[in-house]
Amino acid sequence: MPSSTTESSGSRRVSLLTLGCARNEVDSEELAGRLAAGGWELAADPDESDVVVVNTCGFVESAKKDSVDMLLAASDTGAKVVAVGCMAERYGKELASSLPEADAVLGFDHYADLSDRLDDVVAGKAIESHTPGDRRKLLPISPVQRGAATAGVEVPGHAQHGWGPRVLRTRLDDSPVAALKIASGCDRRCSFCAIPSFRGSFVSRQPDEIVSEAMWLAEHGVKEVFLVSENSTSYGKDFGRDGARALEQLIPRLAAVEGIERVRVSYLQPAETRPGLVEVIATTPGVADYFDLSFQHSSETVLRRMRRFGSTDSFLALTEQIRQFSPEAGIRTNVIVGFPGETEHDLAELERFLIGARMDAVGVFGYSDEDGTEAETFEDKLDEDVVNQRVSRISSLVEELTTQRAEDRIGTFVNVLVEDDGDEPTGRAAHQAPEVDGECILVDADGCKIGEFLRCEVIDSAGVDLIVRPVEPSLDADR
Repeated sequence: MPSSTTESSGSRRVSLLTLGCARNEVDSEELAGRLAAGGWELAADPDESDVVVVNTCGFVESAKKDSVDMLLAASDTGAKVVAVGCMAERYGKELASSLPEADAVLGFDHYADLSDRLDDVVAGKAIESHTPGDRRKLLPISPVQRGAATAGVEVPGHAQHGWGPRVLRTRLDDSPVAALKIASGCDRRCSFCAIPSFRGSFVSRQPDEIVSEAMWLAEHGVKEVFLVSENSTSYGKDFGRDGARALEQLIPRLAAVEGIERVRVSYLQPAETRPGLVEVIATTPGVADYFDLSFQHSSETVLRRMRRFGSTDSFLALTEQIRQFSPEAGIRTNVIVGFPGETEHDLAELERFLIGARMDAVGVFGYSDEDGTEAETFEDKLDEDVVNQRVSRISSLVEELTTQRAEDRIGTFVNVLVEDDGDEPTGRAAHQAPEVDGECILVDADGCKIGEFLRCEVIDSAGVDLIVRPVEPSLDADR
């Protein structure tokens, strides 16, 4: 999204455009903080900028295309164009050679001195494009040995080092919701995923640093913080023996931050989700009883080929455990269908799981090869037509199941964070994460304000969306 904040005066103006996930949004706000500190003025309109920085996504083919399209659109403004982010880090010189419209393609290692690099771009100086490499090799294999080593490695989202108590971040919108990065990178080796190779090894942020940033966000009007990482259940693994329960200890601290009314946790690995963590998320006042679980599939055979763990029965046991603590808890996931070697029996197992789990939201994706992944080398690929048919089949089932789940909420009460106070106000309940899980459509809510929490009765549903009517203000949100 375009930036819309100005923090310094001067003749150099820059716009930041962001694609991809919430982690990228945090990275963009960190870059905005760096640029503002370097004397750049942040402009909302790319047409009024000297430089447009596009924070790209390089996860799947459609995201790569969107990134290229945005870079091309940015070049039409007449401003200098700089590509950063995952696609730039992953492809570097290859992207630069195929996209001459970009004046520079910069990797993560350029972030620390991005202000100077943009000065070079404006001055017409040539900047050598980033040369990609496996970022997992930059840090020790053992997580507990990474602490000191990160000082010499650029890790997006970890820019507070050396800035003392100051939070190096600039808000790029005035939303009452903000992502808060708790870690970067990933140590898992899922056969379909390339993210660890360009995001690097898993590195946790220090708890005090995260809490300080939450306090800063609260001072800037944020009511809900959305904890993000590549794998939140690994948080603290690099702290040594004391890190085993680090996330369980961090969540209540964040919920206690004055001004933060709701804490939401995302990107949980089912095989690493311990009972203690489930209880903390489901029962801590001020924490959304929301579980974003990366199941990906439920057939044990397919999961092993994905280099993952679990089964239909173990996953159903986890969802049942969650609902023992909180019957109304929100559960969402993504699944991949058509994975190499997937059989009809495997697909039936996935259907059995989806029917039994009764989740609120499910993203369905058809398998496609990703550059440099193990699965790309598998020989038993399914025909594209078969993959598409299975996507359609599972999507139809998911639509029916999630619609039923929303209907089950009719007559219940939810705390809704208002995010749009226009003619048809909307917001989100605890079981709805930003952008991916549907929303609450408010009726009879004249005078509601963005950032306000309202206690509402669910009076109807429309797909995964809920139709709600306020019954009274809920000043303490989910507390």
